[in-house]
Amino acid sequence: MVFSSLEFIFFFLPFVAIIYKICNNIKARNIILIIASVFFYAFGEPKAVILMLLSIVINYGLALLMDKYNNRKRLFLALSVIINLALLVYYKYTGFIIESIDNVFSFNIDVPVIHLPIGISFFTFQAMSYVIDVYRGDVPAQKKIGNVLLYISFFPQLIAGPIVKYHDIEKQIDNRSITFEKYSSGVQRFLLGLFKKVLIANNVGAVWNLISSSDFSNMSMATAWLGALVYSLQIYFDFSGYSDMAIGLGRMFGFEFLENFNYPYISKSIREFWRRWHISLSTWFKEYLYIPLGGNRKGNIRTYVNLLIVFFCTGLWHGASWNSVIWGLWHGFFSVVERLGFGKVLAKDKTTIFSRIYTLFVVIVGFTIFALVDFNDLRTYITIMLFNANDVLIDNNFIFIIKNNIFIILAGVLISTPVYNWVTNKLKFNNKKIDCVFNIVFVILYLMGFMLSVAYLVSSSYNPFLYFRF
Repeated sequence: MVFSSLEFIFFFLPFVAIIYKICNNIKARNIILIIASVFFYAFGEPKAVILMLLSIVINYGLALLMDKYNNRKRLFLALSVIINLALLVYYKYTGFIIESIDNVFSFNIDVPVIHLPIGISFFTFQAMSYVIDVYRGDVPAQKKIGNVLLYISFFPQLIAGPIVKYHDIEKQIDNRSITFEKYSSGVQRFLLGLFKKVLIANNVGAVWNLISSSDFSNMSMATAWLGALVYSLQIYFDFSGYSDMAIGLGRMFGFEFLENFNYPYISKSIREFWRRWHISLSTWFKEYLYIPLGGNRKGNIRTYVNLLIVFFCTGLWHGASWNSVIWGLWHGFFSVVERLGFGKVLAKDKTTIFSRIYTLFVVIVGFTIFALVDFNDLRTYITIMLFNANDVLIDNNFIFIIKNNIFIILAGVLISTPVYNWVTNKLKFNNKKIDCVFNIVFVILYLMGFMLSVAYLVSSSYNPFLYFRF
């Protein structure tokens, strides 16, 4: 079950919301959310439920032991980190490790087929966040296992984030309220995410599938760049759309999650890009890896090494494949380059034209690396993009795709900028009658968007979430 599915929109969510509303007691509401979350996960991953629950119980127990035996809390922290990473490595990276070793030494080892539980990267990182926060003394060890269970398994952010750190949400578990304004803004945010996912991400994703499945040997430079652009739009609207839906759902149940995206494609540097892209992951790595490694406190060389380690882990977190690792190191390389002095050059760009073009170039080429797992395909595609290897600037395929998809591509480019916020702010006149008219217009637009989304879901079978593989 996914947020952009008919069974979720018309059955699961309304049922849970109604039962939740009926109960006024916070304990009862938490129990309802726990039951709903376990059912939600079991709907798609019935066997993996036991794994998730086992992870929760282990981390809950280790945090209690840490609190009780303060002189041994490093031991319990180490056990927690080892167990969590062991689960992640086994399910996500075993095949990758064996395959990599076999490619180097030609051992002809049979690569085991291990099913990857959906969302394991997300709930594992949240479990680690809880234990580390307790170790640091940022929060007390939670005595109620139900609270830890709700924190890790809460269905809005369970399978594709955003990654919620325990210290950001701890107080909300037992103390939260829902106002009409909060609930309505949650519904609005959910619908916005649904539009982004269904109407934009799915459509530009279909264009990328068309381009990526074509014969690269005859591809034009323009088509290659168009493919890279639509994939960049797809992954942004796919993931930011899911995050919007998760944040909206959380708000509908009284929770406030931190933002996960802030218009990353308007960034003027790669460092700024990672302050705007997948914010929950970048801050997680900053708090729990970069700073413990020493951050920027131990000299320039150590800072650069720390950055490369973090981006290596970022790439590996995104996928058990070498192209994901290279994608992470690609961003790490430019982050180091900017720290070496290029960042000052970008800061002097008063028009911001060069800095924005540079950032988009790095990001789009990076997502091309991320998208193409096969290295032969990647090499061919990149040489066409950057060097026009086929000596064909524009082909008929490019013209055909543009003619049939120009509206959705332009819409994607436009909506990936803060134009929506700018328009809504401009339409506030501090006049009750005028503002009321515009509110009605926006309600109508949201209803129309919702009906279009539902119509698309009914008529189309293409509805993947890219981040489910993590």
